[in-house]
Amino acid sequence: MELAISHTTAQKYLRQRNLFGLALAVCVVLLVVLLSVAMTRDREIVLQPVATRPLTLNSSGVDRDYLEMVTRDTALLALNRSPETLTYWMENLLRISDPASRGDLKRELMKVVQEQSGTQISQFFTIDTLSVDPANLTSEVTGILHTVAGSKEVNAAPKRFRFIWSYSGVSLKLRGFGIVEKTDKAEGK
Repeated sequence: MELAISHTTAQKYLRQRNLFGLALAVCVVLLVVLLSVAMTRDREIVLQPVATRPLTLNSSGVDRDYLEMVTRDTALLALNRSPETLTYWMENLLRISDPASRGDLKRELMKVVQEQSGTQISQFFTIDTLSVDPANLTSEVTGILHTVAGSKEVNAAPKRFRFIWSYSGVSLKLRGFGIVEKTDKAEGK
């Protein structure tokens, strides 16, 4: 009699063990499926609208409107400076820069800081046109670069600046920027 009860109890525990094993196997398979879906899916961030329509970022590439807005803001930061704002100017340009390019960019910005510190020379840029190329992660702004000494404008010249970007995950970073020199060949003359 005890043998029959013992056998029945053992069979009950064996069924429970097998049921738990099956439940564990189903959970592991479900976990693997969910992880693979999460790893292969594009990440997307919805940005607060500061334009006429909401913007999104995803890991597959940069949205044209977002690149345009970031270029506009970066151009205004990079091309508008005075001796009083040089520290803010340099720190914020370095904050948005690509870590791989930060050393070279800082070296170039330090030259500007050394040249402009202690002077009364300021500059500001008025944007005329802005073009972006999300596929190549470049953008260009054209406009008038104004130079002011003291309170008198000493120069106002049309200039074109190119910004080069890097994009990783959902992070857009500045790799570099500079003036685009026009040549006779480029102008078609």
